Amino acid sequence: MSTTRATGCPECDGRLTADGDETVCEGCGLVVSTDRLDRGPEWRSFEDDDRNPARCGAPLTRSRHDRGLSTEIGRDGRGKNRKWSRLRRQHRRTQIRSKRERNQVYGFTEIRRLMGALELPDRIRDQSCSLFESAQSEDLLRGRSIEGFASAAVYAACRVAGVSRTTDEILDAAKATAAEHRAAYDAMNRELGLPVSAAEPAEFVARFASELDLGQAVRRRARELAEA
Repeated sequence: MSTTRATGCPECDGRLTADGDETVCEGCGLVVSTDRLDRGPEWRSFEDDDRNPARCGAPLTRSRHDRGLSTEIGRDGRGKNRKWSRLRRQHRRTQIRSKRERNQVYGFTEIRRLMGALELPDRIRDQSCSLFESAQSEDLLRGRSIEGFASAAVYAACRVAGVSRTTDEILDAAKATAAEHRAAYDAMNRELGLPVSAAEPAEFVARFASELDLGQAVRRRARELAEA
């Protein structure tokens, strides 16, 4: 829809209208000005690294087995077309070429589910997926539970990053049993040499105080007691 300019045409004093990115005189057709700036979002990367600053596609992610590079067949809104449903199913099958990738897809899916259930940030998700992949590369999953390694990777990532989550909190949200979780975590800690130490009680004070809606005086006293 065109809009009228306040000033007239410099050639014939005719009325000017803005049509798209051009300002045109209705009388003589003179193009008075153009505005061809792309005012859409800028997708370049300004990070201080060597990543490709291409302005297309979603960013790479460690939380998917193919780093998020694969394509997907979308839905048309009705979702009842059998032909497209069959094509989507076949397309998903072609993206997983081996049992290793299938296990990784299942493990990463469980990790992403735990992220939502535990309200953890993306950096913990990426670190968890990286730990799971390292465990798989060291052949630690053989004969053990994938769900156990998923929950153990999340717990280990939280410990390394100093994010306060207890084993019971992880297990309440996980599909793994306590025995599966413990066996996977012990294997990862032993074979991968995780840089973790015993959790300090003071790490949990701020979160527990927030959940209990406690005042600053109680928080300070609780931290003092925990550190003591």
